[in-house]
Parts: sequence; C-alpha cells; structure tokens
Amino acid sequence: MSDENHGASRQYPHPHKPHRRSIRLRSFDYTRQGAYFVTVCTQNRACIFGEIVNGEMRTNDFGRVAQAVWEEIPTHFPHVETDAYVVMPNHVHGIIVIAHPNVGATHASPLRHASPLRTDGPPKRSLGAIVGSYKSAVSKRINRTRRTPGAPVWQRNYYDHIIRNDDDLNRIRQYILDNPAKWSEDRENPQRQASTSRAHP
Repeated sequence: MSDENHGASRQYPHPHKPHRRSIRLRSFDYTRQGAYFVTVCTQNRACIFGEIVNGEMRTNDFGRVAQAVWEEIPTHFPHVETDAYVVMPNHVHGIIVIAHPNVGATHASPLRHASPLRTDGPPKRSLGAIVGSYKSAVSKRINRTRRTPGAPVWQRNYYDHIIRNDDDLNRIRQYILDNPAKWSEDRENPQRQASTSRAHP
C-alpha cells in the first residue's frame, strides 16, 4: 500500500484477515479510548494513489497526499495517535489510537482543508469525526490539484475493526505490512475482481 514513507507501509498480520465492518456497532461509543483499524476506499475503487510493482507500493502525487494527511492527524486531533498504516492503489488501511477524549480537546481542530463537520454528523473527537476530516482534507487537496472541485474521491462510509488486545494489534500490524506483497489476492484489486467475475459468470 505505501512506498515506505515513514510508517506508510507498516501492516497487520495475515493469518486471519481482520474483519472489516461497514456499519458502526450501534451500542459502541466511538469516542472512547482504544485502538481502531480503519479502511477507506476510493470512489468506485479507482486506483488513483499509485501502483504495486514487484510487491511494493509506488505512490504517485495523490498517494503522497493521502500519506501526508494521515501523518497530520495527531497534529489536528491531539487526543489521537496513529500507528501502522499503508496507502494502497485504491484504499488506505491504518490504525488510529484514541487516548482520553479530553486530552488536548480545547486545541483540536479539523484537518487543514477539511470541510466543517455537519451538526448531524459524528460526535466531535470520535472515530467518525477523525476519519471524516481525513477524507475531506485528502479530497480537497486532490481536487484542487486536478481542478475538479467537489468531485468524489472516496466512497461513502468506511470499514472499522475495534482492536481488542495486543495479539489483535500485532496481527493487524502484520496484515498492513504484508498488504502490498499480497495485492494480487486483495479483494479491492480490480484485476482480481475482474478475473473472479470471468471465472464465475
């Protein structure tokens, strides 16, 4: 997923793929302390961030935007730390760690170039607010570069997995690390999807 820029290609273990959910757990408080594995995919899963060459991610300019904005998250959300992450051709995997929600709360601000969150959106300093600001900031920078204001960059929503313990954390880190080398097996890979469709008409 990434081109080894800082933590860009740190990854989760692969023996058992982390279960990704597209719908939040209704009873779970996503502002609470904890570690979360998130996946955000591009609109129509278009490969706009670069390509995989010999099992390694080679990011293009847009991919480097996705990396840079990810690394800025703790600057704008002081109660948050980022762990392993990787930018892939058409999606981003990463670990977000929320510390106590009141840490640095008075100084927290949306990512630069991000749109203000709607009043009916996710709670402030929640996982949804963090991911929403990330996606918005990436979209604005990319659309400014390609002169396509307002064009969708991401698909709606995102996938998340609540990391329960150290074993789960280490498994996911390894999964993220291995992701570029296993691109041919990745369900987000359009070429794999096309070959699967041909095999199963």
